[in-house]
Amino acid sequence: MSSKGVVTRFAPSPTGYLHIGGARTALFNWLYARHHGGEFQLRIEDTDRERSTPEATEAIFAGMRWLGLEWDGEAISQFERAPRHREAAQMMLDAGTAYKCYATKEEIDAFRAKARAEKRPPLFPSPWRDATETPDLPFVVRLKAPKTGETVVDDKVQGRITFKNDTMDDLVLLRSDGSPTYMLAVVVDDHDMGVTHVIRGDDHLTNAARQTLISQALGWEVPVFAHVPMIHGDDGKKLSKRHGALGVEEYRDMGYLAEAMRNYLARLGWSHGDDEFFTTAQAIEWFNLDAIGRSPARFDFKRLENLSGQHIRAADNTALFEEVAAFVAAQNGPAFSDKQKQVFIDTMDELKSRARTIPELLDMAHFFLGSRPFTPDAKAAQLLDTVSRGMLNRLTSRLRDARWSKEILEAEVREFAEAEALKLGKVAQPLRAALTGRGVSPSVFDMMVIIGKEETLARLEDVSR
Repeated sequence: MSSKGVVTRFAPSPTGYLHIGGARTALFNWLYARHHGGEFQLRIEDTDRERSTPEATEAIFAGMRWLGLEWDGEAISQFERAPRHREAAQMMLDAGTAYKCYATKEEIDAFRAKARAEKRPPLFPSPWRDATETPDLPFVVRLKAPKTGETVVDDKVQGRITFKNDTMDDLVLLRSDGSPTYMLAVVVDDHDMGVTHVIRGDDHLTNAARQTLISQALGWEVPVFAHVPMIHGDDGKKLSKRHGALGVEEYRDMGYLAEAMRNYLARLGWSHGDDEFFTTAQAIEWFNLDAIGRSPARFDFKRLENLSGQHIRAADNTALFEEVAAFVAAQNGPAFSDKQKQVFIDTMDELKSRARTIPELLDMAHFFLGSRPFTPDAKAAQLLDTVSRGMLNRLTSRLRDARWSKEILEAEVREFAEAEALKLGKVAQPLRAALTGRGVSPSVFDMMVIIGKEETLARLEDVSR
């Protein structure tokens, strides 16, 4: 372990958005570092210059910041470290753990074709592996990998895994143009960053063996590996867009709270007993590698919505309003007035009781954010038929002389319902539709007090005409 203690890293390629699997990997690394009081670093693996874009890099930064996964220090560009990667390759050449290979592309292609035809692994038998003299031709630098024995990866999730060395090729470390390969760059960068634990998807498991060989060839300590199973859809198949494999920013734009996303992503493959709902502070306190399962996690939108609703209900009202305001601003919506802000906060307990996302909160707040006349949604339109409008007209006349408090208004509506030989719901539901244009809303009596007598009567008159 480095002098800095635990050091983890997230190393995405900037070729697209920060997808949900990458976000979980980042979260696991962040939680483990924070649990141990260590460092969490970010490295952008941008060596693929044709596919890497500045826009994708910015999307990764934005997604990480929205999730609250702030990294320590500056983000590192792998491409900018190419001179250091070449230096490491030269160290291996000098130590005799790597060599120059002069095979042409045509020779390699012919060998691979023959290997496929003979149904054997295409392990290239480089004649330059032990050469003492080398020709003056273009070359690549290859790892002089051991050909006997085994390479062992003691993985914190997958357990002890062995790889027979005679099944692993002499990896290319530097291409003929001098550019480093991914395998070399990762090992060098992890070493120089002081990374102690590599937590990533299990699609990198075979890479762990190859990277172990490179570390050993350089005489460096091998980091601790933890390879996490992939995320599947609810049907058990590989996660795709129809399952929810969206960019993190799309979940932000759908109005999920960042803390709810952290909670949900943590539960995708990791557990703390039977706990489903927990805070980020609890996740940091509890997180460990031993509790990561070996089976693929399944993405389930219903569970995400349920957790999001729980986090909304548990949120501090003022802090929740600030999240709502930031969401509206990001959607280029109008800023809230001071009066709207205060009403929002004062009524938040009622508003958030049924909401699972920020748009649902805004929909519940429509009764004081919107302006009359309201256009009823489908459910409200059904409630406002001719009979209901006539009934509301009679109720409006009764309410004109009522004193305006929640208790008195509820008593007045109940007495009116009894006089009309109706159940309370038969009056309250059309009343709600008239006041909000929605079929679902907070308590009608709370709303009537909040918007006041004049506005309540005006909205009832709108639908009674």
